[in-house]
Amino acid sequence: MSALYTLSGIRQVYAGRLALEIDSLSIGAGSIVGVVGPNGSGKSTLMRMLAFLEVPQAGEVRFDGMTVGGASNGAKAALLRKHVTLLTQEPYLLRRSVAENVSYGLSVRGLRNYEQTVRAALEEVGLPPAEFLHRQWFELSGGEAQRVALAARIALRPKVLLMDEPTSSLDEESTERIRVAAMHMRDGHGTTLVIVSHDRDWLHSVADTMVTLRNGRLVS
Repeated sequence: MSALYTLSGIRQVYAGRLALEIDSLSIGAGSIVGVVGPNGSGKSTLMRMLAFLEVPQAGEVRFDGMTVGGASNGAKAALLRKHVTLLTQEPYLLRRSVAENVSYGLSVRGLRNYEQTVRAALEEVGLPPAEFLHRQWFELSGGEAQRVALAARIALRPKVLLMDEPTSSLDEESTERIRVAAMHMRDGHGTTLVIVSHDRDWLHSVADTMVTLRNGRLVS
């Protein structure tokens, strides 16, 4: 399996406190990597770096043949963000219908005739299109809202999907649907996924490999 990400010599410090220090980390293309560790261990910093929302103060992030490192690489990071999408613990939905939420990213990219793509993405997260397409954002349960947010990212067919505590406080059905959808993205679309979760049993059920962070450093 070829490496999609390679991190080397990474060091990130906030207000004199070490947030992340990684000598070397590779993430294979088409894999699902689970990330665990206590609060404050550097998980969020790592996810922001993988999403190219932060550029490392020291060291380099190599992604699909392009290297980003240092503040001067902001333009490269902006370019690479087109290939990576992040699903956060608290889903942000537009105050619109489910269909408009799932299609928003496609329309921003100038794509048209995406109705079938939207329907397929909803089916992948277990939300029947006939029932949910025209439902409004405020009519969704917490689990349904998270699944709509995931469908919006699936519709983009990104190279990488980053998921930060995607099942926190969700019901059992939504938790299982997210697991199945994540594995389908890997197996059906070749997407690389990096998932942070405190639910280790769930994470072990979906991840190919696990990474543990403590005090900003890799311990396994």
